Amino acid sequence: MFQERHFEDYELGAMRTTLGRTITETDIVVHAGQTGDFYPHHVDAEWCKTQEFGQRVAHGTLIFSVAVGMTAGAVNPVAFSYGYDKLRFIKPVFIGDTITCTVTISDKRDHKRPDFGIVVEHLDVKNQHDEVVLVADHLLLVERCKR
Repeated sequence: MFQERHFEDYELGAMRTTLGRTITETDIVVHAGQTGDFYPHHVDAEWCKTQEFGQRVAHGTLIFSVAVGMTAGAVNPVAFSYGYDKLRFIKPVFIGDTITCTVTISDKRDHKRPDFGIVVEHLDVKNQHDEVVLVADHLLLVERCKR
């Protein structure tokens, strides 16, 4: 599953959307164990009943991690993740919510290394009600074509 795409091959406005994935209690418990984030907002159902949302909320970092995995596709041997900018947790995600992700090529720009450019993939994560729950910009460092 390799797909070589050079900087010049990315088109502004190009989009792709994932299938849905339902967030489970197991997802939250495993993420809490992996990260050590056992804040009651995520793991204490009784305490959460007394709070604004009335139920447990998935970790923002869990939703981000799941979304990144959902948007991963073919391996591009000439592109490298350069990081993420503008990550925001817009709305809470609850146990039983189903999320989908849309990635849009929102920017392309030069990089200080002349053989590379930066491609910005804007990520929108929505719940089953079509509400945006998370946004971020994924920066890709992509080789320029050597034709």
